[in-house]
Amino acid sequence: MTLLRPSTKLTHTGALLVLAAAEEAARAMGVPQCIAVVDEGCNLLAFLRMDGARVLSIESATRKAMTAAVTGTPTGGIAPDKALLLAEATSGRMTNLLGGVPLVAGGQVVGGIGVGSGTGEQDLEVAQAAVAAFMRAQEQP
Repeated sequence: MTLLRPSTKLTHTGALLVLAAAEEAARAMGVPQCIAVVDEGCNLLAFLRMDGARVLSIESATRKAMTAAVTGTPTGGIAPDKALLLAEATSGRMTNLLGGVPLVAGGQVVGGIGVGSGTGEQDLEVAQAAVAAFMRAQEQP
């Protein structure tokens, strides 16, 4: 009987790399963003509210990151009727708003990034840029 299993964990260094890549993408886009990075258990590892980003987006960015980490899929793809059930079942902690993307290492979800304060498409673009940087960093020795 196996009682334990090894796991890969997102470090604070990895979270800061993701955060910095997202900030760079948002800055290049000219859209100030709230950016949240969580681990696989939805624990906040890094957060940034850029100057000019909407205060309400603090919560939505964090919830996007949590949703992506838990579901292992980008936010925004759930059917509308299921999205309402998701929000209800989690007391509003999960969301279907665009801008959340899981962070994957070795085929395992290790966390999520959530971006909010632009349009959904802008949020998603920034999150995807950060995930691409995370994937590139994993390829380096």
